[in-house]
Amino acid sequence: MQRKQCNSVARGAEIALVIEKANFMDAFLKIYLPLFFVVFILLVFVVPSVRVYRQTGINPFRFATKHDEAHDYIGASMKVFILLLLTSVLLYSLSGTAYQYLVPFTYMQTNGLKITGLLLGHVSLLFIIIAQYQMRQSWRIGIDFENRTQLITKGLFSISRNPIYVGLLAALAGFFLVLPNALTLAVLFAAYIILHVTMRLEEGFLQKQHGAAYVNYRKKVRRLI
Repeated sequence: MQRKQCNSVARGAEIALVIEKANFMDAFLKIYLPLFFVVFILLVFVVPSVRVYRQTGINPFRFATKHDEAHDYIGASMKVFILLLLTSVLLYSLSGTAYQYLVPFTYMQTNGLKITGLLLGHVSLLFIIIAQYQMRQSWRIGIDFENRTQLITKGLFSISRNPIYVGLLAALAGFFLVLPNALTLAVLFAAYIILHVTMRLEEGFLQKQHGAAYVNYRKKVRRLI
């Protein structure tokens, strides 16, 4: 009898500890996620854009240039993805009731997956920053139809033709693991499709601009990993 009571007490203590850890993680993420999201946007889009503009006088944001409707549509889609992810973060942080409308996958809401997602997000951010630095003045958001850019083949670009897109997809996967719900899953799948379309458009453009040099590069290095 005493053993059963001891086992029950031990199990109760274990459950209480798990709940306490989950509550701590939840409280931490409600504060940290909005901050990380803002920092991510700044480091991935704003800071390199300002750097390239100061060095070249060229606005690296090349969507909405009216050169290609499909290309401009991709730019608009990316803005929507950012807004949807921001919505998910804000609902999670500010209103647990409203967040339920995003249909969270409760069976995936474990500390292990959340920590994995956080690690993936931070590693992806570092990966993207390194790739952008290696592109230097050639970095663009979209296709630059007006200014010739250098073909970058060294560094991370020697193992992937699109390391920045690899980082973005990994970051979105990490984001989904931290906030697993129908909206973040939809954004992950939609972004995967949109980025693949983007890569194909860019490949066609780069082949026209760099000719045989790009063809040889494409034969040696994979599109992603």
